[in-house]
Amino acid sequence: MKTQVSFALLFGLLLGPAVHAASPQPVPVYTFTCKGSLTFGGICPNGGRPDAILQGSDGNFYGAAWDSQEGSSQPYGGTIFSLTPSGAFTVLHRFLPGQNKNYPTGNNPFALTEGPDGMLYGATEGGGSSGGGVLFRIGTNGSGFHILHNFCSSPNCADGGPGAMVLSTDGNLYGASYGGGDDGPNGYGTIFRVIPSTGAYAVLFSFTDKLCDCGPSGLTVGPDGTLYGMQGNAWFHFTPSTGDFQTALLPFPIVNQSPSSPDTGLMLGPNGNLYGLYTIYPQHGTGVFEVALDGSDFQVFPEYNTDVSTLPGALLLATDGNFWITSYNGTDGYGNIVTVSPSDGTMLETVAQFSATDAAGSYPQALIQAQDGMFWGMTETNGKAPKGFFADGVVFSLNAGLPPR
Repeated sequence: MKTQVSFALLFGLLLGPAVHAASPQPVPVYTFTCKGSLTFGGICPNGGRPDAILQGSDGNFYGAAWDSQEGSSQPYGGTIFSLTPSGAFTVLHRFLPGQNKNYPTGNNPFALTEGPDGMLYGATEGGGSSGGGVLFRIGTNGSGFHILHNFCSSPNCADGGPGAMVLSTDGNLYGASYGGGDDGPNGYGTIFRVIPSTGAYAVLFSFTDKLCDCGPSGLTVGPDGTLYGMQGNAWFHFTPSTGDFQTALLPFPIVNQSPSSPDTGLMLGPNGNLYGLYTIYPQHGTGVFEVALDGSDFQVFPEYNTDVSTLPGALLLATDGNFWITSYNGTDGYGNIVTVSPSDGTMLETVAQFSATDAAGSYPQALIQAQDGMFWGMTETNGKAPKGFFADGVVFSLNAGLPPR
């Protein structure tokens, strides 16, 4: 164990992590604008509140915007869009209200992934024939939009609700829904499969309340193509080919008489283990936890942030070997991006802070690293807009000088 600390390091630790003057800053690539005012709302023809982004195999970026209008407690609509690396924006699909205003092709898209066929697959939170959301497929040029499944269309919602999907090594897409399943509309979610070659949808597993009164937080594909995730404080492992399901309750600690619990799903770290973020309630301190693929060797790193206003968002392992993490609120209330060490969970740097007046918007929702090493992300609202319009979120890029993926 090291017993000496250099003066320079000690001085840095005393000062704590900070935004350095030379740190890269988010640059707006596309701003979603709405006609009207942020106070009273308005129509957003290209979408608003972007919440999902990916880079396709063709090098372009694809995303989902949550709504098409602001000004109500439940915004409606949404879009699927594409962006070239140079910033050329195209709406691929608009989710429209239809004759009966029930949004027959879906309402409020929130998830998007690319299939092995080069098509985009996604889900909406509502709309469709049952009102429980849809699973859809669309070409990267906007053609061929097709609903593959209407969620909660089976009796008692046995087919589950919508959820984000991942592509496994067997060429199929798998998703985890937070609700529905064997226990009905108020059930604890499912694991479902989509076969891209046929579009067939099937529920493979239904969660119960044995471990918690909650559903899964998402799926991560392991090196062998099997699936990992969290259901509340429990790690789980699912093998699609056999239906085998394993789970283990992880002993998240009580800190200062407050319970802690995971706030995100799992992702593979640099050592092959699974990592996630946890939050301590009610303080909202945030830290990193680690668990082996077999559910053993669980450890919780000390909080890298104890700010009560900070809520964790996206967790990304970048090509510098560190975690890049978005915070929805950040230390100033509008969000930030920080880097954290996978070896001990300590914060390395606050890379960027967002504000209500920043051209890149505020409240970061997503962060990915592109093939060339650049970061691309989204903020939920704000940004710069011309007179008579208001900004409702931004797609931004950030160049940290990292090597390509």
